Amino acid sequence: MAELNLEELKAQILSISGVNPKKCMVCGKCSGSCPSYDEMEYHPHQFVQMVENGELKKLIESPSIYKCLSCFACLERCPRQVEPVKLIEAVRMAVERQRGPQHLPSEKVPEFLDPEMPQQAIVSAFRKYRK
Repeated sequence: MAELNLEELKAQILSISGVNPKKCMVCGKCSGSCPSYDEMEYHPHQFVQMVENGELKKLIESPSIYKCLSCFACLERCPRQVEPVKLIEAVRMAVERQRGPQHLPSEKVPEFLDPEMPQQAIVSAFRKYRK
């Protein structure tokens, strides 16, 4: 990934997400309700704080951005409606925009199909996985 201006990246992430991370009081309720908690290097409340503190380099290099299920459990538990899921998705989108259009081509999808796999997983594969 090309060298990034972290202030510009932070502004882009905040613009994409529409989230105000300053509202977070770091109670951890979002992380406590996260079904991917054990799989994540950085948990939802940490994402919020890391974006707020400009620690974006760690986030964009972390596999945790792909562990989020976008289930909105974190939002449901947040007493201040901070929406960590939107920040995580915005970081993921910023990373993917930097990578460019090298996503999983549609002709490769049949190799990955599983009759038990939900359709949402197939659709998300187009944007999340690269060959």
